[in-house]
Amino acid sequence: MDELKIALLQKELLWEDPAGNRSNFERMMSSLNDRVDLILLPEMFTTGFTMNAEPLAETMNGESISWMKHIASAFQAAVAGSLIVKEGRSYFNRLLFIQPGGEVQHYDKRHLFPLGGEDQVFCAGEDQVVVSFRGWRIRLCICYDLRFPVWSRNRQDTDLLIYAANWPASRQLVWDTLLRARAIENQVYVAGVNRTGKDGMDTNHAGASQVIGPTGEPIVYAGKEGEELLCATLSLTSLKKVREKFPFGNAADAFELFR
Repeated sequence: MDELKIALLQKELLWEDPAGNRSNFERMMSSLNDRVDLILLPEMFTTGFTMNAEPLAETMNGESISWMKHIASAFQAAVAGSLIVKEGRSYFNRLLFIQPGGEVQHYDKRHLFPLGGEDQVFCAGEDQVVVSFRGWRIRLCICYDLRFPVWSRNRQDTDLLIYAANWPASRQLVWDTLLRARAIENQVYVAGVNRTGKDGMDTNHAGASQVIGPTGEPIVYAGKEGEELLCATLSLTSLKKVREKFPFGNAADAFELFR
């Protein structure tokens, strides 16, 4: 399908309260009056950006993933957001992408944030993940990944880059600048969904959730504070026209990504 309608849910998160956060996001979704194809939630949307992984981690059969499947089915839309997942003895900051039929795909955060101690608690992902959904190729990324352009690079396999984040207000200029840069350099749509408010570590978050077009133009932009539900309609036809008019990707350097 040519058009993809997406909804970004920007909200203050309850600290380490999965049930409360699920309830609050479900209330927000109830105000969606028009059909959407994809619902985007922030990073660690059930808990906030906590390193208290052991008591808060869920399995792939846990309540939050079951809830996401329910939402996807009820709205006949894909739902994407990250939460803490345990596999064996390891913990992952995992971005789930759940389709209306219940199909689950996931991306484990590659770049763990050392200033928050994330690299001491979680295991880093190894694989880039591109999801195919309703004719769109969607790359999954999480927060700190935004600072690393090689990881986000479009190898002619991506139409939309998603960043689920808990981005601090003190670095909002970086957030705004890099989201726009990732869109321009890759000639893709970029959606960044962030939380607001202070977390349990007294860190204030920037909000400023947004969708950027392939030439860097803002399509929708949320405020810096408070709850906001953003909706945007993306077009593959428009994206193709940009790439044909400005075929900059043809001159991109070839390289292999070494781990």
